[in-house]
Amino acid sequence: MTTPTFVYDGDCSFCTSCAEFIEKRIPTHARVIPWQFADLDALGLTVDECEEAVQWVGTSRASGPDAIALLLRDAGRFWHLAGGALQLGPVRLAAWPAYRWIADHRHLLPGGTAACSLPQAQRDLLYGKNS
Repeated sequence: MTTPTFVYDGDCSFCTSCAEFIEKRIPTHARVIPWQFADLDALGLTVDECEEAVQWVGTSRASGPDAIALLLRDAGRFWHLAGGALQLGPVRLAAWPAYRWIADHRHLLPGGTAACSLPQAQRDLLYGKNS
């Protein structure tokens, strides 16, 4: 069995803060890695997918709150229950709009910066990175 991987946006301070919380507080077996340092081809992911939402790659693939649910389900009893709850029909239906709102406003949230709101191509231009 391959190690599951949870992929997030490492250029976003809010996302990085969330990933640090995961690494410190949630005992997942998954590798938690910014997409900028991940082998996206090996994971079967694209930059567009990773800019759109967090990603889970394991025995199954998922994005956004579905990826978060799988991460939680991987992390032991208490977290498994939280992940299962996130996958329940009505909760899942509400989770996607909530996730989208958070993703669209992450630059305004604690730990967020103006760069969090920009797609990677715009960040590269702004900060002088060559693609």
